[in-house]
Amino acid sequence: MSTGLDISATLHRTVQDALNSLPGAQRGALLIRDGERLILRAAVGFEDALPYRLRIPADAGPASGLSLLGPANRARVVPADAWYRAHLPGATAPDRLPAGAAMVLAPVRMHGEPIGVLALEQPAEEAPAAERWARLLSLADGAAAVLERRALYDDKARSAHESRLLEEVLNAVAARASPHNLVEIVSYGIKSVQLGPQWTAVTLVLLEDAGREAPAAAGDGRPREVRVYRVPRRAPTAYWNNLRDGALAAGRNLGVFVDHRLGGVDGPTGQSALVDEGVRRGVHGIAVAPMDPAGIEPALRRAAEAGIPVVTLDAPPIEGSSALAYIGTDNVAAGRLAGEMMARLLPGGGKVGTQAASFRAENGPARIRGFGAALAGTAVAPQPPSENRYDTALGVRLAVEALRQGELAGAFGACAENGPAWGEAARAAGRAGDLKIVAFDLVAETIAMLREGTIHAAVVQREYEMGYCAVQLLHDMATRGVEAALAGLPAPAQPGGRRSPRILDTGVDLVTLERTPWSRALADHLALDTGRKAASRRRGLAGVRRPVELLVIAVDVEEEGFVEESTTVDAESLVGRVLSSGRPVIVDTHAPPGELQGMSDVVEARGRGTCTRAVVPLHGREAALGVLVLDSERRDACSPEDLTFIERVADIMAVALENVQLLQRITQRTLELEQANRQQESLLSTIHELSTPVVPIARNILVMPIVGAMDTQRSGRFIESLLQEITERRASVVLIDVTGMAAVDAAAASHLLAAARAARLLGAEVVLAGITPAAARLLVEQGMDLGGLVTHSTLELGFVHALSRTGGKVIYSRNSGRPPA
Repeated sequence: MSTGLDISATLHRTVQDALNSLPGAQRGALLIRDGERLILRAAVGFEDALPYRLRIPADAGPASGLSLLGPANRARVVPADAWYRAHLPGATAPDRLPAGAAMVLAPVRMHGEPIGVLALEQPAEEAPAAERWARLLSLADGAAAVLERRALYDDKARSAHESRLLEEVLNAVAARASPHNLVEIVSYGIKSVQLGPQWTAVTLVLLEDAGREAPAAAGDGRPREVRVYRVPRRAPTAYWNNLRDGALAAGRNLGVFVDHRLGGVDGPTGQSALVDEGVRRGVHGIAVAPMDPAGIEPALRRAAEAGIPVVTLDAPPIEGSSALAYIGTDNVAAGRLAGEMMARLLPGGGKVGTQAASFRAENGPARIRGFGAALAGTAVAPQPPSENRYDTALGVRLAVEALRQGELAGAFGACAENGPAWGEAARAAGRAGDLKIVAFDLVAETIAMLREGTIHAAVVQREYEMGYCAVQLLHDMATRGVEAALAGLPAPAQPGGRRSPRILDTGVDLVTLERTPWSRALADHLALDTGRKAASRRRGLAGVRRPVELLVIAVDVEEEGFVEESTTVDAESLVGRVLSSGRPVIVDTHAPPGELQGMSDVVEARGRGTCTRAVVPLHGREAALGVLVLDSERRDACSPEDLTFIERVADIMAVALENVQLLQRITQRTLELEQANRQQESLLSTIHELSTPVVPIARNILVMPIVGAMDTQRSGRFIESLLQEITERRASVVLIDVTGMAAVDAAAASHLLAAARAARLLGAEVVLAGITPAAARLLVEQGMDLGGLVTHSTLELGFVHALSRTGGKVIYSRNSGRPPA
């Protein structure tokens, strides 16, 4: 009975049952159509005929081979040697093939159309008896039913994952994600949504001048300046992105500031250094996902001594830690769940390889202990674990070596990157689906491998809840007190009454592609996970912002393969043409020579092994912002349905990028305006200082010329300066020269009268000099009474008046033409 847990084993049993029903049959295979090719999905009996393991899945020739079934798609008997040459060359040597051997072909039909063939080798070219034909056709129909059910679950999973990807891109719009983060989300998302194309690379080419240059310039034939973003083929960042999103969502809902940081084990940006930085800043709480719990403990102790509550998430602290709580998975229980699933996958037993990310963090070893405990007393034998030390490439190499050295029946990946490492090793060894793999977490590669059958099950943590609950607990500690916040959390008993961190178990989900009695279907889990996140965001924003700052430190995943570079794109290249036309283009690089095949970037892609290249524009409001470039090593990889989905992603991505560019322009403009304001303030200050200078021209006589307008604000500064100079210089007469004033009207005159009255209180007389005829007429017309304020038409006459009041006099030379005063 098929449970939907292991399609590879189900199809293998179908072939075995077909061989058992046909006397003399020794070898058999199941071939299923995939596009224009046939793919070997199961094979039995070839072990003795080959010096190597037959790769499954493997290319089994063109789909036109189904024509052997005839127009009625009935079971047929054909010569074995010709059939092997067409579909499984090298699968059996001629000297091992009995003379006259034949292949019995039973069609595998879905909705009346052949989708594959069940092929069985028998010694002679004779048709089986009617009851045996019926049995073979029944088995072929059973295989079709299994494949159809699998396809329905996969379609549902694809739809759920597509919705999740689009939501992640929309969230990136709201969060103003950088192009780096955006292309990472899109690259891994498209690859795991679209399994058929097998995209090897997804690249973002973004115009440097997008949004700043007139659209007409795009078609002038000049090379365009672009920035290229390309992410490595695999990096387990989705887990940490989910944890970050949960922490930031909690901060928004609670009205507190959450500083999310990434840290490694050592160095100035290591996790310990980040904890110490938080202590110096005086944050109100720290949550850390420790890569090395023992190594970070001194920093946690310093935080506790400073009165800052500390919790760990994702990985528990060491025994006797200063951390007050652990928020995350019960790792032993989760490992036990994985072991129980492996026992179902391997009812006959066998060796199982194990791999963890790090032995220094307790989560991986604890899961492996739980895994082993669940398998105790069974025929399944876990092997000593390997450690990839957070290096994804090393993890793949370790897995490949483990498969090469021992006959493993299964594999357990204890951390996010370990499951896909086993999956890649299984593909490389031709054992995809045959090697039973149980993984941890749902990074994009794990989702893709679950859908294709390379990974059979995944124990999925709730990392979003980890981030959310960690911030919520720290907020409670900061606002309600530590004891009150911890009161509801269980504390494991410790010998001798030692204090132990409290535990908040966020739980796990067991996920398989199809729903089983022991697991949740991938599509259902993706929908549920999306719903959980949406529910947490709908809890509402805090009405009051609290002066609380919390520090959340996650793991800095190495991304050495990430590329960000500036270059130019020629207008006659494929990318340049799509930028100009705004229309997507799909190119078969190995098609007969043509205009597109000769373009420089197409030639370069062909040299790297790309067979299909899809270039999709990102449409902005006025012109293309850039393009998405997708490469596949398969020919005819991008169907119209695939292109439609990529265009939907590209449209949302364009909105996100315009959002980023708009924010950058606003930020830059704000900085420019702030700088201009500072310069203007400095200039105004200089003008104010220069526009009302104080010039001592004789003993006890000052001159204060006024340039420009005299408003209320300037009047206050003018009077303040006037009184200060009178006091410091002991002036008895102050000449206010109004020659340079913009207008001497009633408003200006009232300010000058106020200055004169203030000066009079200090015993000084104010004399207005430079009153023009127009100003005099204006003051009279406005009925302005200057009272006892002395006025003169020129500064010279005003100076003569001032000297007379201070006991001095003006002496003119004979050449001046003026009489002595």
